[in-house]
Amino acid sequence: MNKLFTETGLRWLWLTIILLAIDQITKQWVAASFDYREILPVLPFFNLTYVHNPGAAFSFLADQGGWQRWFFTAIAAIASAVFIVWMAKTPKQQKLLSIAFACILSGAIGNLIDRVLFGYVIDFLDFHWAGYHFAAFNIADSMIFIGAALMILDSFKQEPINKDVEK
Repeated sequence: MNKLFTETGLRWLWLTIILLAIDQITKQWVAASFDYREILPVLPFFNLTYVHNPGAAFSFLADQGGWQRWFFTAIAAIASAVFIVWMAKTPKQQKLLSIAFACILSGAIGNLIDRVLFGYVIDFLDFHWAGYHFAAFNIADSMIFIGAALMILDSFKQEPINKDVEK
């Protein structure tokens, strides 16, 4: 059992836990400090705000009758289990891929917690430019994006499995 946490990507679960804690602490800080839909300008292109997202990315399916809560909860739970399995099957030498999985896992669990507890995800990062606002998001969403970007980067760094194969 100890080898599972020292010889595989699961050795990066500590990163998942730290990122998950940051996500949950920031969401609770925003919920406790802001009125719903309150906006605090921080920079000319960035606000802190407090909004609820019952849908997925970009509020996809947010206007449905409530079934989407459990649909997205199930997707996040399944995705979390899949990423834990992938981490367990990833050799410790694949550091970048393991970090990517840890980031995505923290984001999936962070938004899963919100959906189970509240029925929506707390979003608060609001970027805008020239009157156009990007959909508000949170730390969990950021970790999913960063993890996906790291996975793509890792896919370009992979060496061939068998270097002796001639072309």
